[in-house]
Amino acid sequence: MALETNSDNLKGTTKNILAYFKSPEEANKVREKLKDLGVNDIQVERFTKYSLGSADHFMSPLMDDTSSQSALTLGANAGRDTGILISTDVCASGMSDGGNNPITGRDILLGTVVNESIFDKVRQLIREGNGLV
Repeated sequence: MALETNSDNLKGTTKNILAYFKSPEEANKVREKLKDLGVNDIQVERFTKYSLGSADHFMSPLMDDTSSQSALTLGANAGRDTGILISTDVCASGMSDGGNNPITGRDILLGTVVNESIFDKVRQLIREGNGLV
């Protein structure tokens, strides 16, 4: 998603905020509230443990040349050797209680730059929207 920028609203001292959410819907609800406050520099993105891909788009092992288990379960579009190494992670097999996963469900990041005069109000809106600042 592209960063929306309007530097007219950022005259004076500004502050950066990084907030973590459990779903894109939660983050986008807060995003709309921030737009109502006049904040225009907002970006919402999902981050993953592996920068190689996303499991949002699974490949079919019957239709594609699947290089490793990680390509199926994590969506990692890596080469064969890298894919095999990533498959050793307990997240790839599902044989874990989740305790070893550093991403605890808050994998949606909302980043914004706000005027210092509304900084506390923005943090309050983020917390009310189930965000972690």
